Amino acid sequence: MPRLTEASYIVLGLIELAGQATPYDLKRVAQLTTNNFWSIPHTQLYTECARLAREGLLDERQEQTGRRRRVYQLTGRGHGLLAQWRDQPTEELYELRDTSTLKLFFGGNHAALAASQLEAHRRQLEIYEGMRGSLAEAPRGQRLALECGIGHAREFIRFWSSVSETDPPAADA
Repeated sequence: MPRLTEASYIVLGLIELAGQATPYDLKRVAQLTTNNFWSIPHTQLYTECARLAREGLLDERQEQTGRRRRVYQLTGRGHGLLAQWRDQPTEELYELRDTSTLKLFFGGNHAALAASQLEAHRRQLEIYEGMRGSLAEAPRGQRLALECGIGHAREFIRFWSSVSETDPPAADA
């Protein structure tokens, strides 16, 4: 049994959605989809594709001309392991790595952090809400993941608004 990580399942899942893809294709798709809730360095997409191919979970075909890109698609075994992982419930909570909260914890300027975070989360919420229309016909899971992102953005806006109200920015800021 190969050792599979969340990055492995992201690669398998994105290739399942695409049918076949190069690592560059996966990078572009991840930027629009999974990176909104689980970021993965693009270099890891390249190495993970190669590793999963060695494990027999992806078929690899190299173009014979041009840039000689490697194109990957799921094997039956890869599809089976992805389906098994996808259908297995989890009690794990999300992993939060938020620089602004870390700075807040260590005594950062509350007002400045609140102002910058409010702007950033409002922009992100606008992006997410704009995506709703384009996902109207998408699978239910993708629409639910978007609603989760919208909920998180709204909660961060609520939180940073309360910080801003209790510690308004200085007049000279």
